Amino acid sequence: MHILDRIVSHKHQEVADRKQKVAVNELERSPYFERMTNSYVAAIESSEVSGVIAEFKRKSPSKSAINLEADLSQVVSGYIDGHASAISILTDAHFFGGDDDYLSRMRKVHRHTPLLRKEFIIDEYQVIETKALGADLILLISEILSKSEVQRLASLARSFGMEVLLEMHSADQLEKVCEHISMIGVNNRDLTTFEVDYERSKNLYDLLPPEMPKVAESGLSETDTCAMLYAYGFRGFLIGEQFMKQDNPGESCAAFIADFMTKRQAV
Repeated sequence: MHILDRIVSHKHQEVADRKQKVAVNELERSPYFERMTNSYVAAIESSEVSGVIAEFKRKSPSKSAINLEADLSQVVSGYIDGHASAISILTDAHFFGGDDDYLSRMRKVHRHTPLLRKEFIIDEYQVIETKALGADLILLISEILSKSEVQRLASLARSFGMEVLLEMHSADQLEKVCEHISMIGVNNRDLTTFEVDYERSKNLYDLLPPEMPKVAESGLSETDTCAMLYAYGFRGFLIGEQFMKQDNPGESCAAFIADFMTKRQAV
C-alpha cells in the first residue's frame, strides 16, 4: 500500500473517531465561525508580495523527522517577519507530527495573516473543523477526492468564507476544477513515490484555467527555481521543508524571500 493510501485509510478512522468526540454543533460554536477571513488570493495580486506560503511541519513520511523540537510561535513569527504571504500549518498528527492546536494558537496571535490548514480533507466534518480552528484557507487534494467530492467540499468551505486551494498532480485531474476553487496548486512531488520533478508545474500550467491563481508546491529549495516558475506565471509558492530543516526556520525564510524577490525582478 502506497503511503498516500495509508494516510487516507488512517484518516477515515480518525474522522470517525472525531465525530464521536466532538459534535458539529459544538464546532459551530467556535468564535472563529463569525470572523471575517483573510484573503491570500487578494494578497498575491500585488507584485510587491512574495506569494510564499511558509509551512510549519515537524516531520513527513518522506523525510521522517525534519525538526521535532522547533518552537511553533518562534517559527511562525519568524516567517511573518520574513515576509511570507501566508502560513501553512500541518495538523495531521500521526504522519506529520502536527496538531489542531497549532493552528488555533497561531490564529489567536496572528489575526491578519492568512492561515492554511494543511490536512488530508476527505469529509465535510473536517471542513467545519477547519473553520472552527480559525483557518482562512483549506487544502483539497484531487488525488484522494472524486470530482463530486471536490465540488461538495469546496462549496461548503466557500460558504464559510474560506479560500480553497485545489492541489493536483496530473492533467487528468483538471476535470475536478469547479467554480468554488480559489486557486490551483501543482504538487511537484509524486505522492506515491515522493520524488520531485519541477517540470510537473511547467507542463500543467498551460492547461490550467488562465484566470485562476497558480501555486507551486513541494520540493522548492532554490530561489532560482521559484524565480523561473514566477516568470512562467506562478504567483504562489508553498515551501516548508527547506525552512524547517534549518536551525532557524524564520531566518532561512527571510533570506530566501529576499533573494527570491531580487531574482524575480530580473526575469
